[in-house]
Amino acid sequence: MTELREMEKVRDHIVKWLKDYATKSGMKGFVVGVSGGIDSGVVSTLCAMTGLDVITMEMPIHQNESHATRAFHHVQWLKENFDNVEGRVTDLTQTFDQFMNDNSPHLGGNSNLIQLSGANARSRMRMTNLYLVAQINGCLVAGTGNKVEDFGVGFYTKYGDGGVDLSPIADLMKSDVRELARVLGINQEIITAVPSDGLWGDSRSDEDQIGASYPELEWAMKYVDNNPHYSPEDLNLLSQREREVLIIYKKFNQANQHKMNPIPICSVSHLR
Repeated sequence: MTELREMEKVRDHIVKWLKDYATKSGMKGFVVGVSGGIDSGVVSTLCAMTGLDVITMEMPIHQNESHATRAFHHVQWLKENFDNVEGRVTDLTQTFDQFMNDNSPHLGGNSNLIQLSGANARSRMRMTNLYLVAQINGCLVAGTGNKVEDFGVGFYTKYGDGGVDLSPIADLMKSDVRELARVLGINQEIITAVPSDGLWGDSRSDEDQIGASYPELEWAMKYVDNNPHYSPEDLNLLSQREREVLIIYKKFNQANQHKMNPIPICSVSHLR
């Protein structure tokens, strides 16, 4: 019961924060990209609870059928429960294919790099579409990244799903997001779905890409925060899997600092 009350407080706080921010910004509401995942499900629901305009955007690009189905069901649920939600679908598959085909002579022969670049291109195309819709309708683009993704392993695309106006759940761990989803009454199929960024057109999960589950990454993030100067002796107290997860976490965290830190600026003022 205590956890339920705490999550209800979190829910109310985020809804108020969203509404206050939009109102002070002179904006009408929010645009949210929905993927069929729990993060976008929670964010779109919180935005709907503000009473301001909410436009949900489904933007399939060779989309996995299960992702598209969950997204469709969630938008229908939102529209049944909130009269301020409009659902839109923009199929970007043809645009993406043309983009990749036009660039194919210059992509080289590294298939893994081409796949990764293509996945990131999908995310950036979606970001562009979100901002097109947001600007036309006087809305803010609401981000869907959680704390582990945004500040732990940097598991997002720079100037893709990382390109947003505000981040309502970026201080919540994935486990917190799941608990909040239950409080919000979001469809069970979304709550129990295997986390996936949906950028590959197949069934690969976030864990497949990272090599560790979100509960493991949460543990690693908390361990590093609580033990910033841990020693080899400290590591000896951990299990083999815990040491493996810590290595995975540190690798992603260090490699993705360029996403989490401000863009470097070459200062010339001292030369004048």
